[in-house]
Amino acid sequence: MLRTVVFDADETLLDLRPAMTGGLLAVLDEMRRFDPAAAAVSLADLEHDWSVTFAANPAWPTPELRRTALSRSLSRVGLNAHLDDLLAHYFARRFALTRPFPDVLPALVALAERWAVGYATNGNSRAERCGLAGRFAFEVYAHDNGLPKKPAPEFYAAVVQAAGVPAEQVVYVGDSIAHDVVGAQTAGLRGVWLNRDGRTCPPGVRPDAELSTLTDLPAVLAALADEGDLRAQSERPLV
Repeated sequence: MLRTVVFDADETLLDLRPAMTGGLLAVLDEMRRFDPAAAAVSLADLEHDWSVTFAANPAWPTPELRRTALSRSLSRVGLNAHLDDLLAHYFARRFALTRPFPDVLPALVALAERWAVGYATNGNSRAERCGLAGRFAFEVYAHDNGLPKKPAPEFYAAVVQAAGVPAEQVVYVGDSIAHDVVGAQTAGLRGVWLNRDGRTCPPGVRPDAELSTLTDLPAVLAALADEGDLRAQSERPLV
């Protein structure tokens, strides 16, 4: 019997890109206030510094990645002495702008009637700072107490432990095929792909379900639960 649904955070529940952009634009404004020469630095430069840093160190904690990327950006104009202040400025603006997608809160309300609902993320989007305080039975964050990032099996083991039920009773929902579908399925969970932008599923990958909006998730989960109940009944030994 399926009992628990667990969500990825960024780009699944949270519309992160506008918030990240707003945070970086706030940093650019401060950089230009400190030194007019920073007018030569663009938003594209800051986004590139993040991409390069992440590509080189994908397993690092997200705050450390952001700090290193911002240091790279500030070094363009010799403003590294302001790193701590500008990092705090970035995160203040980023969290102030981070909000759930419009379909999220109604879906969470509907799901809470039947499911235990969890939240588990690689990123630093703490639920209480992103408009989701009090919405979850449990929360799991990569790098808390040394927990590796998805798709490491240890991450999913921590999710299952927090859920308090066997892995086969947990459904994980997210936007990443590699992390949220394949990683979850490999660990024994169900993996549901939230495909908001109509991407093509890679060959050889079979999500337990695919949807484009969380509005459809309660019905999708109900169907998965019914399918699981029928399968369990068919596997019972005859007596």
